[in-house]
Amino acid sequence: MQNRLDDLRGPAKAKRHNARTIAALTGNPGCSRRAVLDAAGVDKLKLADRLGFPGSFGQSRFALSRGNAFEAMLKADDCELLRSVLGASASLAYQDLGADSLGDRHAETERVLAHAHAALIDHPLLTLEVAGQTVYLEPDLVAYAHQGRLQVVEIKSFAIVDDQADSAKVSAAAVQAAVYVLALRDLLTRLGKDPDLVSHNVVLVCPENFSLNPKAVVLDVRKQMSTLRRQLSRLASVSSLIEALPPGVSFDVTLEPLHLVEALGHVEARYAPECLSACELSVYCRHEASGGTAALGRTVREALGGIESVEEVLALAEGRQEPTEEQAESAALLRAALRLRAEALS
Repeated sequence: MQNRLDDLRGPAKAKRHNARTIAALTGNPGCSRRAVLDAAGVDKLKLADRLGFPGSFGQSRFALSRGNAFEAMLKADDCELLRSVLGASASLAYQDLGADSLGDRHAETERVLAHAHAALIDHPLLTLEVAGQTVYLEPDLVAYAHQGRLQVVEIKSFAIVDDQADSAKVSAAAVQAAVYVLALRDLLTRLGKDPDLVSHNVVLVCPENFSLNPKAVVLDVRKQMSTLRRQLSRLASVSSLIEALPPGVSFDVTLEPLHLVEALGHVEARYAPECLSACELSVYCRHEASGGTAALGRTVREALGGIESVEEVLALAEGRQEPTEEQAESAALLRAALRLRAEALS
């Protein structure tokens, strides 16, 4: 399986899954294309650029620098500042699990969590099964405190101004934190411990107002966890998707664009306008979906009952095409909508 994934990716270094990619993947579980590309570790940003459909995606350098500086400040001197923000005792132990290899870090994380007393655990490495693959995840911090319960701490660089923050960014942070909570609960289950020792309340730490002074807020991520579990269970097994691909298919970003377009055509995409904020390949997929009802959004596509093209929608509405039995209800609604539109315009 791993050899096949390496063949699909080509000689480039694999891009690892993280909480962001899992959140995006589960946000559109019907997209086989993203599932296969992420499993193979393909750099979708470079792939989109090679195809001629680059998009502005990800954080700016300024935002990354600010985020790194904010996190470093919080974790300096064994998390002295973060302790005060969390209301943690100065005597609370601090453990940094920054071992060299993924395997070593994961083993150390299991050992520490199996025998942990109250502690701040930095650089833990967790795993989660995603579409038949084991994915490594790294939370910002795990706080082992608050009456013996594990709590995920998520550090973000966007500001909380007058006790308000960008709702989209808070929502994204909550989904990412929920991924970590699920992974922690899976780990405790494997260790024979009660998974409910991991709190569903996570701590979000952000700069306050226009300074770097930190502010902590608590988010209840039970709703996000429920959604993630449901979506993860719906994801098709990557192995079955890859086995269905013809021999010789490759997404090597050094190939000619024509070959890459042909390769992508073998993996079904499920484009929706929401993809533009979550997937590096979305601009290409939008171009590919041009003329299709998918480009109009999930609500429109589902309301049209499986009619794939805009041209077919117009033909059914205008009576130029006889609907099939499955299209009869949608066609009647389309004709009524066209009649009402004509009456309103006249």
